[in-house]
Amino acid sequence: QVQLVEYGGGLVQAGGSLRLSCAASGRTFSRAAMGWFRQAPGKEREFVAGIGWIGDSTRYEESVKGRFTISRDNANAKNTVYLQMNSLKPEDTAVYYCTAGPLISRRSYDYNYWGQGTQVTVSS
Repeated sequence: QVQLVEYGGGLVQAGGSLRLSCAASGRTFSRAAMGWFRQAPGKEREFVAGIGWIGDSTRYEESVKGRFTISRDNANAKNTVYLQMNSLKPEDTAVYYCTAGPLISRRSYDYNYWGQGTQVTVSS
């Protein structure tokens, strides 16, 4: 059974940091692109960041560039992706979803697997 499980969400003050983790299991994701999307109340799910299977190719949504960093660890079949979020703003408040698919894409329908989501709340 394929499973993506996110960890690390929570409540933080504006200007603070959080690190999200996503552990993939059930199949080999080492050759899959992985990414993070987020969805705020009343809004559509939006792309945040993506990383290629080697880890040398990354893409970011414009509003998080310079503040968020995506990375991954494929060692020992670990298949874990991270999202380091710094200088958080209230507008970053959303449920964050981990995802995996064949390539980095800003389109949610290009991804095959999704985690259950983790809440990130940034207070002003």
